Amino acid sequence: MVEPHGKTWTSRRGSNSRLESDPVIDIPPTPSGDARPGNKPPAASPFISLFLPFFSSSSSGSSDFGYANLTTAFIIGAWYFSNIGVLLLNKYLLSIYGYRYPIFLTMIHMVFCSLYSAAAVRWFRLVPLQSVSSRRQLLKIAALSAIFCFSVVCGNTSLRYLPVSFNQAIGATTPFFTAVFSLLITCHRETGTVYLTLLPVIIGIVLASNSEPLFHLFGFLVCVGSTAGRALKSVVQGILLTSDAEKLNSMNLLMYMSPIAAAMLLPLTLLIEGNVAAATAAKAAVDPRLLLYLFANATVAYLVNLTNFLVTKHTSALTLQVLGNAKAAIAAVVSVFIFQNPVTVMGMTGFGITIFGVVLYSEAKKRSKISSASPSSPPNSSSS
Repeated sequence: MVEPHGKTWTSRRGSNSRLESDPVIDIPPTPSGDARPGNKPPAASPFISLFLPFFSSSSSGSSDFGYANLTTAFIIGAWYFSNIGVLLLNKYLLSIYGYRYPIFLTMIHMVFCSLYSAAAVRWFRLVPLQSVSSRRQLLKIAALSAIFCFSVVCGNTSLRYLPVSFNQAIGATTPFFTAVFSLLITCHRETGTVYLTLLPVIIGIVLASNSEPLFHLFGFLVCVGSTAGRALKSVVQGILLTSDAEKLNSMNLLMYMSPIAAAMLLPLTLLIEGNVAAATAAKAAVDPRLLLYLFANATVAYLVNLTNFLVTKHTSALTLQVLGNAKAAIAAVVSVFIFQNPVTVMGMTGFGITIFGVVLYSEAKKRSKISSASPSSPPNSSSS
């Protein structure tokens, strides 16, 4: 029916007494298809889709998922690059180039980590700033800094005497020392299966050590000390920083530990390595590239900690463990190609057995945590 001229739908509706009590509903005009809530205006195709069509999609959800995958892949790649890069740079400086000051090199790492961490947390606000709430908490951080110094200095020193491949084989035994320190310090007992998976870890490193052509006893001992120190730090950190008020994320903890570690290392490097600053200046005067090497080395050392945090944030701690297992093998292969250090079949076999044991250990730990968290587990199933 055609409406009379000048008479609206509302006025017609008002002429009916039965509809007088109903509220008048103002119906907005129907929007066009492009302006509807579920539809977005067409945008230009992203530049990366020209080269990676896998990440381009017609739906926004698929596109966001693709870019999230791309971001995660980039972070994992940066994690591999930084972890392997700092190993190779340390090996080159301390063994090939002839810069034989591992303590001073570690102190440079700590100074740069202090500066970069402060910038990341305070300026760029990568993570929320967490303050040190008490003197007791500061003393706990100082204790962790001492263990951290010991581990890093021993690891850098070992690279003067051992090839990277053997260094990584020894470093892969960290789960063994973690289980030992957890039992000795916290009296925490793992399941029998977890302890059983540590056997191939030990057997593999024994085989690799016996067949290593460039075996050096002092280098082996300090590398074992570095590995044990790394495990000890993780156990002690779980004990000292347990309360919610004292827990710090890895970025804030690094920001507070690094300057303390640098202050601890300064008297050590002066006492053991002598006037290392003058020696470094003299070397840099002959070869200015040394300053570039030190800057790149310290920057990549910080990136190791940053990418550790980002990988855990974008994936999980378990993924980081799996990536760490693969990293050791990749770093060993890359170092052999670059430095041409001799290897034996038995040595590589032992390294492979160790990595296999670490993988079994990670899987056993994961299953142990799941079974212990399960409410259906019988009450008498725990070992005495």
